[in-house]
Amino acid sequence: MTIEKINHPYLTAIKRTDLSVPVRYLMQHSLLRGRILDFGCGFGYDTDELKRRGYDIIGYDYYYRPEYPEGKFDTIFCVYVLNVLEPYAQAEVMMNVSNLLSPKGTAYFAVRRDIKEVGFRFHAIYREYTYQCNVRLPFLSLECNSSYELYRYNHFNKLPRKKGETCSFCNLSRSVEVICETATCVAFYDGYPVSPGHALIIPKRHVASYFDLTNHEREAMNIMLQYVKQKIDERYHPDGYNIGINVNEAAGQSVFHVHMHLIPRYKGDVKNPKGGVRGVIPGKHIV
Repeated sequence: MTIEKINHPYLTAIKRTDLSVPVRYLMQHSLLRGRILDFGCGFGYDTDELKRRGYDIIGYDYYYRPEYPEGKFDTIFCVYVLNVLEPYAQAEVMMNVSNLLSPKGTAYFAVRRDIKEVGFRFHAIYREYTYQCNVRLPFLSLECNSSYELYRYNHFNKLPRKKGETCSFCNLSRSVEVICETATCVAFYDGYPVSPGHALIIPKRHVASYFDLTNHEREAMNIMLQYVKQKIDERYHPDGYNIGINVNEAAGQSVFHVHMHLIPRYKGDVKNPKGGVRGVIPGKHIV
């Protein structure tokens, strides 16, 4: 008989009596600035204690404090959350954090470094399955020891410029609005939109053709596509979408760094929308 293992990450929340070690580090190094969000706060001790000490902070947790935060935040920290989530849920957390972060803000991800066995474990007290894994992020590491590692994240277009880099997407304009990021991909609103809400999704790795992406990069872009569509729906309320990727000059590619267009469509934006993406070749779109 096979037992289906369903992850219950909320069982890992701890009822603290003191600030978590990563949050103490952030406080001691004066990194808790402006409007602050504790993303995945669990029972909320860090949130409540920092508020008691005078910080402008709120906490969000899918299970224990489910009111989703509004607006943008100058500082976001996410402590010991990613280690208990499976890959799809990890990506969702990173997209939410990056979406909630103000353009000049900074986020901090703390992950455990004492996990010896990756996979599902049967919780001794709650008698339910919880998942745990090791997480490594391509961000600046501020602190790393046998217990935990603390990463600093800033929006992709706010990172220091690489000397000699000529790709306009690798050197993404600091003025564009980043919608969300994961470890491997970033989405932002097009600087020359075809329609209101026109967004681009790119891999962070410089690669010209969609067909040269790794399986992981393609899957990450598809996951991000769903998230970006949701954010455009919330802001612009379009009536439809076109999704497209140009590959090679003959197909119209002019920036040779893979980019997926998500173009919102609105009733009446063209006289006759029949054919949709078939219209890339004039006269061939009516069937």
